[in-house]
Amino acid sequence: MGPIKIAIGDMVITFMWVFCASTFGLLTSLIATAIGVETVAWAPIVIITTLIFVFVSIFNIIGEFLGGASFNPVGTASFYAAGVGDDTLFSMALRFPAQAAGAVGGALAIMEVMPKQYKHMIEGPSLKVDTHTGAIAEGILTFLITFAVLFIILRGPQNAIFKALLLAIATVAFVMPGTSYTGPSMNPANAFGWAYMNNWHNTWDQFYVYWICPFIGAILAAWVFRLFFPPPPAKVKKA
Repeated sequence: MGPIKIAIGDMVITFMWVFCASTFGLLTSLIATAIGVETVAWAPIVIITTLIFVFVSIFNIIGEFLGGASFNPVGTASFYAAGVGDDTLFSMALRFPAQAAGAVGGALAIMEVMPKQYKHMIEGPSLKVDTHTGAIAEGILTFLITFAVLFIILRGPQNAIFKALLLAIATVAFVMPGTSYTGPSMNPANAFGWAYMNNWHNTWDQFYVYWICPFIGAILAAWVFRLFFPPPPAKVKKA
């Protein structure tokens, strides 16, 4: 698939992901209340892990249908740095802005259709500490989740369902420690979409915390992964 087509696919799937993922907290609360476990300490973790598992499974199918579309720029960059996939610097230069545009559309859309009584429960990543602490937190968390994702996808189980479950568990495991720091995001496009909603998208803090440091963390994770799990050598065609 050409770079322009994959960029369009990225924009579509990022729109859909931001639209859906922003409701995970609300859905967790509604489900816990509906089944009467809102006072059980571990229930929200199980519910949100299950939600992420279901949506990751669905979005994996959508991504394949769209020719390998992705809703996370650092995911795209990490696979490139790990020597996996067909991306080039040119294709990523098209994909990253498309992903950011899709995220803006998703954030705008969910806030437009969400009933007023639930809007306060819909929010994206936000900086809760000083800039440098937030940047370090985003960088470290993105490093960790990127390494985990690369390992699960490239070296993990072949079964797609089990793979999606491991991705969901890893996501929750790294999101929870970051909630008191940056949200967290670990996805620059998602962070940009919500920053746009709050007119914070064109600030240095947003760029530093949610773009620069996550990319550094993701690329470092890919290099470490490549060090331990080098890609197979390219086959040379015989003349």
